[in-house]
Amino acid sequence: MAIRTRLTELLGIQHPVVQGGMMWVGRAELAAAVSNAGGLGIITGLTPGSPDGLRREIDRCREMTDKPFGVNLTILPSVSPPPYAEYRKAIIDSGITIVETAGHKPQEHVEDFKAHGVTVLHKCTAVRHAVSAERMGADVISIDGFECAGHPGEDDIPGLVLIPAAVDRVTIPVIASGGIADGRGLAAALALGAEGVNMGTRFCATVEAPIHENIKQFIVDNDERDTNLIFRQFHNTGRVARNSVSNEVVARSLKLGAVFEDVRPLVSGAQGREALETGDLDKGLIWAGQVQGLIHDVPTCASLLGTMISDAEAIITRRLAGMLAQEASA
Repeated sequence: MAIRTRLTELLGIQHPVVQGGMMWVGRAELAAAVSNAGGLGIITGLTPGSPDGLRREIDRCREMTDKPFGVNLTILPSVSPPPYAEYRKAIIDSGITIVETAGHKPQEHVEDFKAHGVTVLHKCTAVRHAVSAERMGADVISIDGFECAGHPGEDDIPGLVLIPAAVDRVTIPVIASGGIADGRGLAAALALGAEGVNMGTRFCATVEAPIHENIKQFIVDNDERDTNLIFRQFHNTGRVARNSVSNEVVARSLKLGAVFEDVRPLVSGAQGREALETGDLDKGLIWAGQVQGLIHDVPTCASLLGTMISDAEAIITRRLAGMLAQEASA
């Protein structure tokens, strides 16, 4: 048995599971492992550090898999932004046919990708943004609930409400993102009207994730309470794992009159990268969601997806169907 949805048909993948873009984590080896396992692996476009570096990373991924994979391009407001148009050109020139977009004012990029026949998955955190993205030309919406790692937006709407609310307002396929780690989450997302799921933190705790084993064990040891919300006062909320660095960011932010400069030394991407690569849990921010409480092992991507799909199928065909049978015989 297999779970077929509009998402699997559109992307040409076996399982309705997407590995979201993650800075410093979404490299070729993880993307290829997810794709080889039947899902959709995604390279994080900015991680290689330059458009040419991205071209090399795409080539490296192609050496590891002949299955579909995509590239993430997240547009963030900045006083000194990366050359996004050059990254976009690298993606198109490399023949990538699936892109995950996210972030600030993506219309220019979405229009160019669509003009070159690229399927666009747009990640957002609000129903109004999902509606705008469909109007813009996105093919799929990845809707991020408040439980997610990264930036959950400022509305604080959890997935149980946000997923069906988005499904009710758009006609294109919706992927549920945030708080999903296993077959139960997949079955629940499908029940809410989604066509698949997007996972980030769960894929960090896999054999193929290119991060230090200390970080993987840290995620396994944490529970659903072990996150901090940072940057709330600056209207750029982020959810990260709780460690000494994120605790200090919260403490400094709560001081009267706090400004971003008060926390800037603690939150650099370079320090976060060093934490992931060295395993020093207190070196920088470690981005992770509340789903940590559902992660209890570090499997291969193939094992994870195999178990996830079989568990979801069992929930759909046995447990839920059994409840209907009991009701009918009562």
